[in-house]
Amino acid sequence: MNQTEYIIALETFLKTMEQRRDLGVSELQEVLRPLCQLLQIGQISAEHFISEQKEAARIGENFLLYQSKPVAEEICKRFVINDTSIMIYHIHAETGSKWTEEQQEKIDFLIHMLSVFNSRALLIGLTEQLMYYDHALDMPNIRYYERHVAQLMKNGGLVGYVGIFFNLKHFSVINQQIGREKGTLVMKRYAMQIQKMLTQEGEIICRVGGDNFAVLVKEQNMDLVLKILEGIGIFYHDDTKDRVLVTATAGVYIIRHEDDLKVATDLTDKTSLACYNARYQDMQDVVFFDSAMLERKKKNVEIENLFPEAIRNEEFLVFYQPKISLTGYEIAGAEALCRWKHNGKLIPPFQFIPVLEQGMDICTLDFYMLEHVCRDIRRWLDEGRHVVRISVNLSRRHMTDMDLLEHILEIIDRNHVPHEYIEIELTETTTDVEFKDLKRVVYGLQKTGISTSVDDFGIGYSSLNLIKEIPWNVLKVDKSFLPTEQDDDKSLKAIMFRHVIAMAQELGLECIAEGVETKEQVELLRENCCNLAQGFFFDKPLPVTEFESRLDTYIYHE
Repeated sequence: MNQTEYIIALETFLKTMEQRRDLGVSELQEVLRPLCQLLQIGQISAEHFISEQKEAARIGENFLLYQSKPVAEEICKRFVINDTSIMIYHIHAETGSKWTEEQQEKIDFLIHMLSVFNSRALLIGLTEQLMYYDHALDMPNIRYYERHVAQLMKNGGLVGYVGIFFNLKHFSVINQQIGREKGTLVMKRYAMQIQKMLTQEGEIICRVGGDNFAVLVKEQNMDLVLKILEGIGIFYHDDTKDRVLVTATAGVYIIRHEDDLKVATDLTDKTSLACYNARYQDMQDVVFFDSAMLERKKKNVEIENLFPEAIRNEEFLVFYQPKISLTGYEIAGAEALCRWKHNGKLIPPFQFIPVLEQGMDICTLDFYMLEHVCRDIRRWLDEGRHVVRISVNLSRRHMTDMDLLEHILEIIDRNHVPHEYIEIELTETTTDVEFKDLKRVVYGLQKTGISTSVDDFGIGYSSLNLIKEIPWNVLKVDKSFLPTEQDDDKSLKAIMFRHVIAMAQELGLECIAEGVETKEQVELLRENCCNLAQGFFFDKPLPVTEFESRLDTYIYHE
């Protein structure tokens, strides 16, 4: 054997294997050929087992790494890879050849090098699986999705595709109903229904995390995917054919031009932003991305950044909207409402409250409002003014606070405010978990003598159960229930309104109608014995000094 030829062939093999980590079988044969010819090797094959148990049962994969001539003598080499996997190499001499001791040493070295490179390839494959796949659902994850999008961008092939980011609606409820294991099965089968629609090259679905997914689909197939997102029944028990309805909220971005996206993550950012708007702002099932969303997002970030300093500078002001007793037209209470005065301008709540509700900043603002209301009440009492009960809103975000009751009492008692002057308004809940927390908080407040009211009654998911299970003091009927001039006595809205008022009275609850704007509505309330009203017909939310003037007179004239 020519030693120079062997060294050149070995260096070429090592260099190629180091540089190329994705060699196919045919390419590997060509890389091995010079060395195998010099070492009189006729065939190299390998067996891979993922464990010793699989090896004992002979359950594994077989690879033919090289073959050129009929084979005779065999050498076997066994290697343990990554502490668990096992690779066994079978090296056969060419027919009629017998290896010298020197050749066997060189063959041993070659197989050790093959083992190193194959181990690396297996490790890369394992890393690929861990990095780019969601093993719970056996599908690609967001890293794979964005890498896939980047590759299409590189080749200039994204025009005509549509990015979709969707969230499964109320999937936590499904998990509660059928269990997390069956819930995972439902999620997987739902994703598979979408996968069946992805028949064009480059189309893909991946799991972003939790109950969020991303899809890349050709525009001609977009409606097929959106149809599934509207809702389909998914079987979770094959024997009984039990199934659940799965629906989704989605953000969509249609790629029209090559320069629409600068980097792959832009697609995820735009579609997820559109999905967020669908869920929390537009209240629609599907929202298509537009540039105005980016401007809104920019403003939202600005509000979030300004909020801490605004709290420190006490830029948030308490406005009071009177609640009027319809029996004597006197002020019977008021609701504390927040306004933000920034750079000399009043910012209406619809511009900042939804932003703060995205996180826990809303809880900070709620406690700030309660603190300032208590300060006002204490001052009014010290000044000898006529004082009425003030209601303060608390966001649903507080329901996760196990010490919420203590936090409320600390603020009220520190300001030496008698409990009868405070009413806590809480909104309806949408899940069983929130309902239990709400029930715990209301019972706790009741025991301390603090009144509670259910805000926006009638627009939630569990209204009747809400007032059956929880001991409220006040029922605030949402303005959407209040009949207008277009509703006659037999209209559905008028019938529902009358029954809600009657039900509240039979339950011993105070009942107040929100959004009262006309004299006709006031008469309707009086006819149905709803004796408390709040709305622009009487007063808009007032700055504290104007509200104090109302307190001093506290009688409204019809």
